[in-house]
Amino acid sequence: MEVNTVAIVGGGRVGSGIAIVTAKAGLKTILTEKTRELADAAIERITREIDMQIARWGMTESEKKFILGNLDVGDDLERSRQAQLALCSIPSLLEEQKQIFRQLNAICGADTIFTSNSSVLSITELGAELDHPENMLGLHFLHPVLKTKLVEIVRGFATSDQTYETGKAFVKTLGKKGIEVFESPGFITTRVMFPLINEAMNALMEGIASAEDIDSAIQLGYNMQMGPLELADRIGLDRVLVAMEHLFREFGEQKFRPCPLIKKLVRAKHFGAKTGTGFFSYDKETGKKLSSSFQR
Repeated sequence: MEVNTVAIVGGGRVGSGIAIVTAKAGLKTILTEKTRELADAAIERITREIDMQIARWGMTESEKKFILGNLDVGDDLERSRQAQLALCSIPSLLEEQKQIFRQLNAICGADTIFTSNSSVLSITELGAELDHPENMLGLHFLHPVLKTKLVEIVRGFATSDQTYETGKAFVKTLGKKGIEVFESPGFITTRVMFPLINEAMNALMEGIASAEDIDSAIQLGYNMQMGPLELADRIGLDRVLVAMEHLFREFGEQKFRPCPLIKKLVRAKHFGAKTGTGFFSYDKETGKKLSSSFQR
């Protein structure tokens, strides 16, 4: 099945990024938020991101017009009816995503492919909310969506080969590299990377080195684009904590037990780049890292 229209539920940083990528690929993109206010905020977020890309010569004004012309942003989920593929990009909270898929199941056609961008929730469990669980698939886009080439294509227990192939073709249309993953908590990227982030937090908490030096050691020593603490800030410390707690519950292994330090920061609402403060401080408009903001 060819995908011409995509419905995205959730216009946060990742959802907005996916919307830009799908619209840029020439697909009609229907982005839905809970309220008109949140929908307007999503439009502003998307426009700001495109303008930053233009300032860096990463896009042109013509591409901006093309992308915005393919976007339909609002607060009415019924608009998802015309989509061949529906993607949920709200926070990884099981009951909230189940509710979204129950609503989409009642709205969309029997052939619609249903997908979740969650990095930790069970695709099988989400698919159980559908009349056709074989149409359920995980599509895990990594932040920042515009720059990251990888998408994890996750098979649930009931996912059909046809659904997988449709998802694979969709990811290719977006210019991304799809990796087939059979369902397991955290898939590949979260399961492998988050224990590294967690251990970097433990090293900081123990006073082994400063946040800057811990990140520099891993970034320069292993040729990574950024260090684990900045990466956590970019993902969002609240999202990292939710994922770590889920992995700890699922596996019961100490390597997934969240560092107390991240709990302290999340309770203080220091979520990282999106709030301007985490392990480092950031310009909330541009996302540029300013300095270390961590206080013991």
